[in-house]
Order: sequence, then C-alpha cells, then structure tokens
Amino acid sequence: MTPENARAGTGLFLAAEWRRLVLLSYETDPDALRPLVPRGVELDTWDGRHLVSMVGFRFLDTRLLGVPVPFHRDFDEINLRFYVRRRADDGWRRGVVFVKEIVPRWALATVARVAYGENYVARPMRHRIDLHDGEVTPGGLVEYAWRDAGAWHRVGATVRGGAEPLVAGSQEEFVTEHYWGYAAQRGGGTVEYQVEHPSWQVRQAGDPVLVCDVAAVYGRPFAESLGAEPFSTFVADGSPVVVRRGARL
Repeated sequence: MTPENARAGTGLFLAAEWRRLVLLSYETDPDALRPLVPRGVELDTWDGRHLVSMVGFRFLDTRLLGVPVPFHRDFDEINLRFYVRRRADDGWRRGVVFVKEIVPRWALATVARVAYGENYVARPMRHRIDLHDGEVTPGGLVEYAWRDAGAWHRVGATVRGGAEPLVAGSQEEFVTEHYWGYAAQRGGGTVEYQVEHPSWQVRQAGDPVLVCDVAAVYGRPFAESLGAEPFSTFVADGSPVVVRRGARL
C-alpha cells in the first residue's frame, strides 16, 4: 500500500524488488541532522525520538524507465537515512533523507546523482544471506559489506523468528512506511519523489553488527550515535517497489 494521502506520481522512473532488508536504527541528536534537512521539510520523530537507520538490502530485477539495464539488474545497496515530513495540500507526507547511499557500480551511482541529486557513491560490495525459513525455529544471518576508506565495513543482524505483519504504531512501521524521498539540490531547493510498495512483513532480529569507521564514511556528527547500541534491529522481507520521477519543490 501507499499512504492514503499520496497522489499519483509524475511518472515511472524505476521499478525493482527490494529484498532481505536489514535495518539498524539509532537514536541521535537532532542537531546532527538539522544541517542536512532539505528546504521545505521538517524532522519527523517516533515517540519523540529522532532516529537514523543503517539499511542494507538487495536490489533485484531493476528496470530503469521500464527497461532492464544489462549487468545492472541485481545488486546490493547500503544507505544511512533519517526521517522527515512535509505538509502538502493533501496532508502530511512522511519521507526519508539519505545521508549517503552505497552501490557497487559507478553507473548506478551516477544516474541517481543526476536524476535526484542524491549522495550516491560506488564501492566494492558483498553480502551474506543465510535464512532458514523451513526450520521449526526460523532464523539466520543477513549481512551486507562494503569497502571504503581503505577497509571493509559491514552491517547485519541475526534473525530470531518468522515473518510477521507490521504492528500499527510500532517503530518497525515508522521506519519502513515513509513513502517519500527528499533530496537537497545544489544552489537551493528540494526534489521530492514518491516510493510505492505494499506494507512489508518483518522479522525480529538480534546480535546487530555495525563495523564501520563512521567518522570517515559518514562524518563525525554520526560517530556517537552509530557507535551506541541500536534502538531497534529487524529484518524486512521486502517487495516489488516503484520509484516515481522527482518534482522540484
């Protein structure tokens, strides 16, 4: 589903499947986020908490403008994001702002930078997904890694149960159900774009892993929050998604 107040986008830009998402969320000082908030939106909170999330997932069967791109259909992405909202004529639009998005191929990063002004970079990447759905007690490891600043970094968690629907009002719902993206543009202004997908099923997880030189990769303002224990850890099964063309606010 998409939010009830979401209107039609400005046309299809990208269609794909996002699968096996591992999401580690951390409470952070809003002062670390405010310089990155695009014009026209404001910080969003869950239960009064400002959160940032490390997210790793598989991009599968990717189609750009409806066309599959050879050698660029299946790949990993890792991003650091935080949560915002914007009051539009049709009500509140809840969205995300990406601090940095990492993919394994320079062409992918270039298209995203040009189309939306997002902070995409290309880095060597790898993953390990070892889920055991058929066992009496489902579980397994979901982990993504990338090479940056001269070292390998990784984010992951161990699943501790089967897939369950989202609980209304939960932090899992807050983290996964922001259906708009916002990107600050050079010279001022903001691009807004819509992301459509059904509500995801999620799996509780533990043993969160974030091995990262945060200051080198994301900047010193995030070192303290990402160096603490995550506020929440879970894995989402994912679904097909559609990303609409952006519109400048």
